[in-house]
Amino acid sequence: MSTDGLSFYLEGTNGKGVALIHGLTGAPAEMKLVARQLHRKGYSVYVPLLAGHGAGVAELRRSNWRDWLESVLQAAALLAPRVDDVYAAGICVGGKLSMLAADTSPAVINAVAIYSPCFRYDGWDVPFYYPLLSSQVGWLSRIPFLDRLSFSETASLGIKDKRMRRMIEGMAGSGILEKFPGKGLVEMHRLGNALKSRLSQIRTPTLILHAVEDDLSNPKHARYIAEHLGGPHELRWIEDSYHMIHVDRQHRQVADFTAEFFEASHAANRT
Repeated sequence: MSTDGLSFYLEGTNGKGVALIHGLTGAPAEMKLVARQLHRKGYSVYVPLLAGHGAGVAELRRSNWRDWLESVLQAAALLAPRVDDVYAAGICVGGKLSMLAADTSPAVINAVAIYSPCFRYDGWDVPFYYPLLSSQVGWLSRIPFLDRLSFSETASLGIKDKRMRRMIEGMAGSGILEKFPGKGLVEMHRLGNALKSRLSQIRTPTLILHAVEDDLSNPKHARYIAEHLGGPHELRWIEDSYHMIHVDRQHRQVADFTAEFFEASHAANRT
């Protein structure tokens, strides 16, 4: 497994493994709550650090979405010899990467769970210019100054529960960034386009989890994926959390839904 000091692995007992993928500006530490819940259910869990992450904004600027995808593919490949079945799950960008990784390596990844999918930041609590900027990011990406801009998270950090929010705020030294560069928005846009172009061909069983009150990503993104995905899927709603459902009030429910889906017959026996 990785020796970057931030990735981590939990050895399970049920012969099933999950590659658990963090989001843009995130790091493996943010996935610990769901990782522990899945581990308690018997799963081996590997949480890798995505390329360009964990070492500051300058390092993130030097990476792109294909580098991030390669990190997920490598994680699944490392997990495969240790378990009988491999699954992938991720938050926001991590979920989209998990879907593309499964599409790229269908013989390795049996099913996917995506948390709070987002093609652009347009939730109820984002600054007014975020949706405008996101909708124009295609042509704005050609303007050099965008890469030098940095954007802040919302005041809530995407977390409804104040205690959990303080916990994440205390993870500043674990590779989680407080701001993200414009380059991150550009690469998120390109990743989203790559996924949209493949949705109808993707056959991997996919669980889609999204908060009804998502403050960063409108629930329509989850519906879009459900409506256009070519393979078996399930869309379930999280009722009492914001965007970061994997660390918010219902993170245990997120882990429960994930395990239930991976254990379902349609996930184990792909069509």
